[in-house]
Amino acid sequence: MKKPRLSFWQIWNLSFGFLGVQIGYSLQNSNTSTIFESLGADLSHLSYFWLAAPIAGLVIQPIVGLFSDGTWTRFGRRVPFILGGAVVSALALALMPNAPLLLAFAPLAMGAFILLFMDLSFNVTMQPFRALVADMLDDSQKTKGYVVQTFLINLGAVVGAVLPLVLTRCGISDEVVPGQVAQHIAWSYYIGGAILLATVLVTAFRTKEYPPEEFALYNDESVAEVQAKPSFPELMRNVPRVMWQLGVVQFFSWAALFLMWTYLKPAISGVATCHGALLSEGELQTWVGVLNGTYPVPACIASLFIAGIAARWGNKLVYALCLLCGAFGFAGICFLSDKYALMIPMIGIGVAWAGILAMPYAILSRAVEARRMGVYMGIFNFTITVPQIVVGLTGGLIVKYLFHENAAAMIALAGAFMLLAAVSVFFVKEK
Repeated sequence: MKKPRLSFWQIWNLSFGFLGVQIGYSLQNSNTSTIFESLGADLSHLSYFWLAAPIAGLVIQPIVGLFSDGTWTRFGRRVPFILGGAVVSALALALMPNAPLLLAFAPLAMGAFILLFMDLSFNVTMQPFRALVADMLDDSQKTKGYVVQTFLINLGAVVGAVLPLVLTRCGISDEVVPGQVAQHIAWSYYIGGAILLATVLVTAFRTKEYPPEEFALYNDESVAEVQAKPSFPELMRNVPRVMWQLGVVQFFSWAALFLMWTYLKPAISGVATCHGALLSEGELQTWVGVLNGTYPVPACIASLFIAGIAARWGNKLVYALCLLCGAFGFAGICFLSDKYALMIPMIGIGVAWAGILAMPYAILSRAVEARRMGVYMGIFNFTITVPQIVVGLTGGLIVKYLFHENAAAMIALAGAFMLLAAVSVFFVKEK
């Protein structure tokens, strides 16, 4: 028996909370390096602080997926985790700008602790959204569901990235004071946390998940099968082969993104100009936020067309072309210095980002049992977190000893990784 077809706004509400989560995540991506530099971290140590996110995802997402697969309450299957994680995420966003006040004698340690706390809660919140789309939608609507989710993710990324700039235009100071978080960044975190909680409440109260009997009926299984709880080793033994193949693509693409998030600001520091004059520290940080808010815009646009193009030309070709655009984008960053010109390469990176957020899940969701969707989506997150951990552990050594503190070379390395990801797509054998 097929699941009922959902209207556009029902599909929209399924992922609307992801908009707020991505605003918080975008604020973190754009400002973490700057916050930790202001608290005393040096360039070669930045990648170590960025390890908090992938480590949290590596541990939390499979656990949340496994437990949410077996959670059947009157509030839903995925919603309790989404809502609980959102409350903690909003609290973490409020605490981060106050790290110097919370532990004055060791603000860097406090900042690292709050960052880990934030990443754990982000992962609890965002992991069930992937499975929720697959749970609620028939195969004929899954691609549309992930496209809508991708659109909301990128919209949130834009809002989070440009929020500091908007606040600066509203008169909030962007002055950088050693040992403190700039006011425009701090207020961005407060506002981002409030939006995150509000959007998640929309998903929580506007989505009615299927009860066990109905879910079993739609997936041609018994209630006992749906509620069965296999061991983790058993789940790992039965991982679909396509997940491992996609994992190679994911390794190179997410390693490239991690390099950009970590080293974009230092890569253009002392290089980025406006009308021939170098940007000040405050202007530079604000513009990094603008650049991080630029690539989700073409990603939003690309996501509107990906499903239709893939239906005609195939998922793999579209996926590979998206990643190839990203490789050209990273190359462009290395050759441009004008702050407005630096927005051009972000178009290619945005197209790659759209492909990365939609295509692997569209391919994978058709190869996974519905009753195990949560845990396998969590396990698939290994392919996102492992490359970030590897790069985080080795990035400081590479930039220091191989590239002699030249952060721009790390962006070039990101381009090479994205090119390898595009090539790896052709080795994926999709169902």
